Amino acid sequence: MDPRKLLLDSFHAAIAAVDPLRIVPRHLPPRLPKGRTLVVGAGKAAAAMALAVENHWPENAVLNGIVLTRYGHGLPLKRIKVVEAGHPVPDARGEQAARDILSEVKKLSADDLLLCLVSGGGSSLLSLPVAGVSIGDLQNVTRELLLCGVPIQEINTVRKHLSAVQGGRLAASCHAPVLALLVSDVTGDDPTHIASGPCAPDPTTYSDALGILEQYRINTPVAVMKTLQAGARGELDETPKPGDAVFRNVENRVIATAHDALRAAAGYFRSQGIPAAILGDSITGEAREVAKVLAALVKEIRQYGQPWKPPVALISGGETTVTLRETEHNRNSGHRKQGGRNTEFLLSLAIELNGAPETHALACDTDGIDGTENNAGGIATPDSLHRATQVGMNAATLLTSHDAYHFFEELGDLIITGPTRTNVNDYRVILIL
Repeated sequence: MDPRKLLLDSFHAAIAAVDPLRIVPRHLPPRLPKGRTLVVGAGKAAAAMALAVENHWPENAVLNGIVLTRYGHGLPLKRIKVVEAGHPVPDARGEQAARDILSEVKKLSADDLLLCLVSGGGSSLLSLPVAGVSIGDLQNVTRELLLCGVPIQEINTVRKHLSAVQGGRLAASCHAPVLALLVSDVTGDDPTHIASGPCAPDPTTYSDALGILEQYRINTPVAVMKTLQAGARGELDETPKPGDAVFRNVENRVIATAHDALRAAAGYFRSQGIPAAILGDSITGEAREVAKVLAALVKEIRQYGQPWKPPVALISGGETTVTLRETEHNRNSGHRKQGGRNTEFLLSLAIELNGAPETHALACDTDGIDGTENNAGGIATPDSLHRATQVGMNAATLLTSHDAYHFFEELGDLIITGPTRTNVNDYRVILIL
């Protein structure tokens, strides 16, 4: 029984379960509109979702549109235009494509259909700032929020109130019925948080957005602050709220979730004769701290056989965060921090387990990108720390400096998949044999 193969195959099973090419077709409308169908979308899965639509849409039915995806995530399509743009920080290409999408949506009539394809990553890709806010302002506030480790739901609260299309504003601009198909990358799978909910009611307010910037002491551009303050005073229209009439002909349908991926992985382990326990699909918090909690659970299992006896696969999902901190190491060495939340989780876990026998772990982002690197994540083995010491690496120092990437790169334990063109957040498994 090869632990590495078991871990990798479980990850592939999780990805396959949320592949848009398999999932989207069953959710396409059974009847075509009298008029035309406009396909728009944004996210890391947008191109694959659009390809699935093209593959299953009648050739004689009018279909066109624009979808936005991250650089390197595009696919060749015939009827739907694919635009690649910046993520996680928005850029001018995303701004222009979002403007084009909004323009096309406003042309639709009651006889048409708006088919909106939404997935994780759409918040930064579908970036059309409100009047008075520039794309540069949006870039600056986004960077600040990301560096502070702000939870994605709170980041999206700010984004919605600086966007002309998010927070339900895209649906509010449409005179046609709207069907939004969503691949969820957020804990709880609430449509308002997936890509900042372009077609979903927004329960948050300008005042909420201001409170988030104040809570995390964000260095906020003047134009952003003025806009949010004006909105809080009631001088600007709020995002459309739950119960608003603009959503009467709008359906937001979540078609793939983290839990779908976790269930598929659990099924794979059971097919290999290994019991599996799903710990939850909504685990959040600092990556290194989450690792400490799960390491304590592993120790309980190994020492007492509670709450499960080995062998067992502990499977979890969600979205942890990494709050960057300046340290003497990275200040004095000029060293660039490199690594994402999944490799940081794994490095912390390896340190906590300290070579626990027969205990292997994998942590990957289902989109194939851990943070901003070229890897999906990595694998930790019982001898990870020993092998690191042999090549002169200090695991604790690398963890302190947020440099988990180089730790696993040096050991040959990075997992590099390239873009998976889906995104249901993180996949983690600890395999205790």
